[in-house]
Amino acid sequence: MENRGILAVTGGASGIGFEVARQWLNGGGKVLLLDMNVEALAGAVQVLGKDARGIQLDVTNRESVEEAFADISQTEGKLNGLVNCAGFARHARVDGLDDADFAKVLDVHLGGAMRVCQAAYPLLKLGSQQNETAAVVNVSSVAGINGTPGRGSYGTAKAGILGLTRTLAVEWGPDSVRVNAVGPGPTRTALVDELIGDQQIRVDPLTKRTPLGRMPVVEEVASPIVFLCSDKSSFVNGACLPIDGGLTIDGSWYD
Repeated sequence: MENRGILAVTGGASGIGFEVARQWLNGGGKVLLLDMNVEALAGAVQVLGKDARGIQLDVTNRESVEEAFADISQTEGKLNGLVNCAGFARHARVDGLDDADFAKVLDVHLGGAMRVCQAAYPLLKLGSQQNETAAVVNVSSVAGINGTPGRGSYGTAKAGILGLTRTLAVEWGPDSVRVNAVGPGPTRTALVDELIGDQQIRVDPLTKRTPLGRMPVVEEVASPIVFLCSDKSSFVNGACLPIDGGLTIDGSWYD
């Protein structure tokens, strides 16, 4: 079995982040779940077993981030991968969006990814120096690629993640630390199911607009993330991989 090393996942106690951790473990690695929710962390670690460890982390708080990665430095000593998956959704049109809501979404998604990347960088360099993979995957979204009504703050944050990813790929490439992003479409997680229930996401128009004709499940989004974290993508750097069933490239509305 491949020895994948140590992967840290923000938002790792549930949803896509948890599935990334599960698949990484199944491939022979160890995982660190970073999440605000202490109860969810405990439950996730219990399910994943002895090669998983949970660490409470608030990505909007620099002190919390630095304490978490100081813990990792002392306990694990290095990282081979990082997945920035922490986030939440807030539906509002731009003309009704207030400053606080806009700032909050950007602080969690974009500011959080930046703070975590900064704190993880020394540990990722240590991983790469030992002839092992060192990779970052930032979770963006189709909303960061396309204009999406009602997602002004979310789409702006996710577009910013793409800019951050490309910059880090150039800055950190010489240290053999690869940085890539993924752009999933709406995925059947508990969070998205809540948005569907609130009619903030309408399934029928979405699936009709998607060439594959359906929404993805978490396993289908997690697998490409794991691939980008592994040595199997050793010369992929600065890319954004859409995981959207063709949603963002379908031009059949011209017909």
